[in-house]
This record gives sequence, C-alpha cells and structure tokens, in this order.
Amino acid sequence: MKYVSKQFVRWDDLDAFGHVNNAKYLTYAQEARFLWATEEYSAAMRESSLIEMVVARAEVDFIEPIYDGGRFVDVEITIEKIGNSSFNMHFVISDGGKIFAHVRTVQVAVSLETKKSRPLTDKEREFLNRYLESN
Repeated sequence: MKYVSKQFVRWDDLDAFGHVNNAKYLTYAQEARFLWATEEYSAAMRESSLIEMVVARAEVDFIEPIYDGGRFVDVEITIEKIGNSSFNMHFVISDGGKIFAHVRTVQVAVSLETKKSRPLTDKEREFLNRYLESN
C-alpha cells in the first residue's frame, strides 16, 4: 500500500536559478511524513500518532527540477525496510507521472522520556508492514 500526500509548492520555494531549492524537497517529505504518521496511523491503529521518531539519515536523488510555484506535487510514501528500532522510508515526489525526486530517510523510534532509541512496538510494526514495498 502507498500513502500519497499533496504538498503545495510555494513561490518562495524557488531559488535564484528559478527552480525549487534543494532543501525544500526534504520539507515536502517531512510534511507528508507528519500527515502519514498522524492521520493514517491514528485512523488505522485507533491511537494518537506515530510521531515518536527522529530522522537518522536523509538522502535526495534529484531527477527533474520543479520550475513552478503555486502548484501541488504528490508525495508518495512507502516503507523499504523495518528494523528493530528503525525503518527506512521512500518518498517519490511527482506530478502527472513526472518524477521530480526520490527521497529516502531512516527513521528511528525514540522514547520521549529518555530521548534514546527504543524498539518499535507490535502495533507500529503492524502499521509499517501495510506500507512495505514488497507488499
């Protein structure tokens, strides 16, 4: 299963070269991840959210520039791998079949009390497995 979020490209996301600044792609992924972790998780698991996580790694492969602000792009989320306390996310930023970028992150579950990594719960694993790319 995939989750798709519409993210708005603001005119001020464009840089001096007339295309979306590279850092904004991570912002689009972050906004989509927040919606996925709050809306999708709480609806599926009948719990508040899956936001007790931090980004341990992020990488972006830029495929094609986005030249226009004032528009929406699709950010598609899938899970590539689930570990003991971490999981790998894959974001595809596109519009109408044109892929602009692939973003990959490693998310680590953390305890809000200790601020240290913690194992994923069974409910979190159940939810993540729904978005696993091999499914």
